[in-house]
Amino acid sequence: MSNLPIPSPEALVHSQRLQQSLVDEISVAGGWLSFARFMEQLLYAPGQGYYTAGARKFGAAGDFVTAPEMTALFGQALARQVAQVMTASAPLVLEVGAGSGRLAADLLLTLEQANSLPERYFILDLSADLRQRQQETLAAAVPHLLARVEWLDCLPENFSGAVVANELLDAMPAHIVVWREDGIVERGVSVDDTGRFTWNDRPASGALLAAAEEIGEQCSLPPGFESEISLAARAWAAEWGHRLIKGALLLIDYGFPRREFYHQQRGRGTLMCHYRHHAHPDPFYLPGLQDVTVHVDFTAIVAAAHPAGLELLGYASQGQFLLNCGILERLEEIPNGTPEYIRAAGAVGKLLMPHEMGELFKVIAIGRGVNDALCGFANGDQSRRL
Repeated sequence: MSNLPIPSPEALVHSQRLQQSLVDEISVAGGWLSFARFMEQLLYAPGQGYYTAGARKFGAAGDFVTAPEMTALFGQALARQVAQVMTASAPLVLEVGAGSGRLAADLLLTLEQANSLPERYFILDLSADLRQRQQETLAAAVPHLLARVEWLDCLPENFSGAVVANELLDAMPAHIVVWREDGIVERGVSVDDTGRFTWNDRPASGALLAAAEEIGEQCSLPPGFESEISLAARAWAAEWGHRLIKGALLLIDYGFPRREFYHQQRGRGTLMCHYRHHAHPDPFYLPGLQDVTVHVDFTAIVAAAHPAGLELLGYASQGQFLLNCGILERLEEIPNGTPEYIRAAGAVGKLLMPHEMGELFKVIAIGRGVNDALCGFANGDQSRRL
């Protein structure tokens, strides 16, 4: 990867420690580790994984830029939908995977202006480092509202209100499978004679095999088709069926309905890594220093949530959702021609335009007991595609 930035000596030592931990785990496991477990350790190994260690991840100095980092207008538009869900359920918000805390700050400020403040704003994040950043962001942006914010260590036993997750599902561990003429195999990770990670396939089994067979039947996949299946994302969505009393999950991520996800043009899957604003497909590169993601099969999310008692409340492109939530009206509130307006207009363009984030990113709402049509899906709802 000669075209990628070179890490500092300290970062390289950190990466080598995680690599050795993974080599040891593979050895203990008999020489083979599922990619889902490998990805989980890359991202979440205590003190060593990408999201659990201390490197800066978001914004210009990190590895990628998320929508809330681009402009406060994203959170201001989303706040309209959050307020409606709270009105229909309970005045509580739970943000899962809150990143730098920027979205939480923007939501709280906007909800305050609209006289729709939640009684509590819960944040669930597994990273102690990110929790600290979130606390710093909120202390600087909304010090008077900090007392309403509470950090959780796990999902609540039960919850009513609005659940928000921006770019969460793509970072959940996924298995990699290949549909072959002689059967379905799972791609795992082994270590070669030189100590390097290498792909190693074995027959798929159990729940993964059942999921892969169902997908193969629905999508008529050609031999050699390779892609990802996130059993973890499915389980997370289903778990809310046992915990959500009344309210809605608002999930924002990049992905597709199943028939588009497992389309022949994506025959090598959607696995992508992000390092210092460079995207590449090698998950073995610099363990712990790069983000590793897969796109979301939104059909699988709905299919997992529905038997657990949750309803699909809406599915739309991010661009259409933000338009429905009034992002352009928010932009017009900024004085035209000012540097602030020019910056905001550029960011909004990236959030809305189909060739940028507007079409690739989707918003899906699933919930219980919310009878009113959600404003974010008033126009352009694509639920039928799921």
